Amino acid sequence: MEWMAMANKLIRRTLLASGVKSETTRVNGTEVHYYRAERGGSGPPLFLVHGLGSSANAFFRTILPLAKKFRTVFAIDLPGNGFSPVPSGGPLTMRQQVELLVHFRRQVIAQKVFLVGNSLGGGMALNIAFHEPEGLEALGLVSPAGARVSDERFAALLKSFNVQNVKEARVLAHKLFAKPSLGMLLFADELRKMVSTETVQSIVREASPADLVSPGDVAKLTMPVLLIWGQREKLLPYEGLDFFRSCLPPHSEIHEVEHFGHMPQIEHPSHFVERVERFARNHRLVSA
Repeated sequence: MEWMAMANKLIRRTLLASGVKSETTRVNGTEVHYYRAERGGSGPPLFLVHGLGSSANAFFRTILPLAKKFRTVFAIDLPGNGFSPVPSGGPLTMRQQVELLVHFRRQVIAQKVFLVGNSLGGGMALNIAFHEPEGLEALGLVSPAGARVSDERFAALLKSFNVQNVKEARVLAHKLFAKPSLGMLLFADELRKMVSTETVQSIVREASPADLVSPGDVAKLTMPVLLIWGQREKLLPYEGLDFFRSCLPPHSEIHEVEHFGHMPQIEHPSHFVERVERFARNHRLVSA
């Protein structure tokens, strides 16, 4: 039985029952699924991007609370993840996924956004900010990939996604979460399946140190920038935080949070929402 598929369907049904819209569209000829939520917020559209092997459901406990502050919240399933099918021509490269996100913002949202990305989604968000800054009101980076680290650390990071059995899946679970739930550990083979898809493995195979972001590009960011990094981060090398501390422009906010791991939107959704909202208030994106 595909437990993760069942869980994803249950999450979607729960969101739909709460008034969240589940929609599909075609972007650059590729079918994508996304959630759209409106709950009376006044801030700019909030665009949420998940990480490698994850899906929009990673934000399911934060979409509605955030919609009370931002007029529309969008959470996309990148192609080959969640409810977005693998494109007929095969998995997209990371560059193609970034291009798809750019076109999704232009075509579907059609406004400047507060772009928030987690993990690889954070790395993609950085690249969007470099190449289309005029499309962003603000940038949020949650345990973002992309920092320039040593070749050894980079290779170790990629190796984390080479999961062959349940034991290795449990090791990955401990890296992804500050404190993995009992269910995650019991059903660790579902995590193995998630990171063993061709969509994930094609990204892992193609990744190289050349994909890491330039310190100069990071330093030139002009929009408000929020960086959230957990003190219990165990997947990304800690030197990644050092990289962003040294390269982000002075107007950035860096929140190093004691109890956060790699995916705080799942483990600590209310505290995650609080950090995002506080940043938005500080930069007058939302009212107090």
